[in-house]
Amino acid sequence: MKIYTKKGDAGTTGLFYGGRVPKDHLAPEAYGAVDEAVSALGVARTHAEGTVAERILAVQRDLFVVAAELATAPENREKLEPGVSATTPEMTERLERWIDELVETSGLPSGFVVPGQASLPASIDVARTVVRRAERRCVTYSREGGLAEVLRYLNRLADFLYVLARATESGWEPSKQGA
Repeated sequence: MKIYTKKGDAGTTGLFYGGRVPKDHLAPEAYGAVDEAVSALGVARTHAEGTVAERILAVQRDLFVVAAELATAPENREKLEPGVSATTPEMTERLERWIDELVETSGLPSGFVVPGQASLPASIDVARTVVRRAERRCVTYSREGGLAEVLRYLNRLADFLYVLARATESGWEPSKQGA
């Protein structure tokens, strides 16, 4: 099997459950930005260990679900499976629990934060900004229909990454706090 299909040579790409769109269509713009976020989180995970690394990996896997939903035309989204190819409220709620835990144990800064104190939090901050870009692309794409849970998830994810970066700067020890 070859990695290349030559189907995209004319500037189009296939969607799940059929159909082709230009590569600069809102769908590939949105799921492409999510793909960038997955990679940025991969860089952050190389600096992490323990619970932080596990949570980043869980988020990366969630983003594959988000991308699958984005790569499906609105008229085919009823075919998607919750938690596998469709974003669920439970995914968002898990992020909220993690945010609450981090804020409770580490607090929040009282002013602006300049990223760069250490490699891990700085790389998480880069991933957060990529997630915000993905969120903006998804807001635009959502005008074609649906994606409410995708938007909630990405918004909460950026919040989670912000507090995770701050917690890792302050020496939060996840192994001592529980998973």
